[in-house]
Amino acid sequence: MKFNFKEVKNFGMPYIIAEIGANHNGSMDLAKQLIDQAVDAGAHCVKFQSWTKDSIFSKKVYEDNYFLADDYRDRIDFTLEEIVDEFSFNQDEFRFLKKYADEKKVDFSCTPFSKEEVDFLVDELDIPFIKIASMDLNNLPFLRYIAQKNKPIVLSTGLSTMAEIETSIRLFEEMGKKDIIILHCVSNYPPKDHDVNLRNITMLQNYFQAYAVGFSDHTVGIEIPLASVALGACMIEKHFTIDKEMFGWDHKASADYNELKQIVDGSRRITAALGSYRRELNEEDYRRMPAYRRSIVAANTIPEGKVIEIDDLDFKRPGTGIEPKHTNFIIGKQAKRTIQYDELIKMEDF
Repeated sequence: MKFNFKEVKNFGMPYIIAEIGANHNGSMDLAKQLIDQAVDAGAHCVKFQSWTKDSIFSKKVYEDNYFLADDYRDRIDFTLEEIVDEFSFNQDEFRFLKKYADEKKVDFSCTPFSKEEVDFLVDELDIPFIKIASMDLNNLPFLRYIAQKNKPIVLSTGLSTMAEIETSIRLFEEMGKKDIIILHCVSNYPPKDHDVNLRNITMLQNYFQAYAVGFSDHTVGIEIPLASVALGACMIEKHFTIDKEMFGWDHKASADYNELKQIVDGSRRITAALGSYRRELNEEDYRRMPAYRRSIVAANTIPEGKVIEIDDLDFKRPGTGIEPKHTNFIIGKQAKRTIQYDELIKMEDF
């Protein structure tokens, strides 16, 4: 399905984003392969990240040559600055990838990290929504700039307190932005299961009742994103790779083709199975009722003229006779005829 904010918000089949991020490792050929496999697996959107070495880190980070859990200070083959530069795409490359995704009939989006990137992605590439990385949730000047754009916002909440989430939402509301999807997120790659706290999806749904809630997943495997579907996640963002052992930042915590396809197919089944809050019996239920329900039968031979007692009655299939709930109506009645053992009792028998 193409991105439509109202449809995504209405808790149908979750909108599934294959988060390619930097898993292209700076290779256009690899990026195309990732798009091809994401489309074949059934993803609704392929998403990249538009950072450059000048828009994400300051000089100090490059001087320290250290990034998160990946210590580049002991590397002799490259520096952090070199690898960040190598793993980024320029605008011409993103133009090509957007066109390629359009040809493949899959949504293309990209997370911006600067005002210039926002302008390029929105004004030129016309991405369907702006994904705000969790690290920028407290970057209020950047959020204000994004709010001026006429695009739905997907807001990741990793690294954020409830106060910070609420502040960002109120900022958007004050600027007239209400087309927001909130993503529960844990920003470890990967998090331990007991740190995922999927019930935060329900908490965010209850706290921000005007907004839909999804899940940005960094766990290993398919179980936890599928569990989020059962909690009503309207969107699933999952890092995607063609090889978990490939060199790069996020490959190990990413889904491969088979896992992404299982997430897509499983989400479809779970959504169908969740069904409606209304208690309804389907045609098959009604068709099977007579065969599966019980009727009142004679527990022994009941002679003509006998006053029927509880011990004279039993309850067996099929359910085409008198329902067991009418037992008290029959007790105390006099049999008009001899009713044989195991025979279904009829209303005209007394």
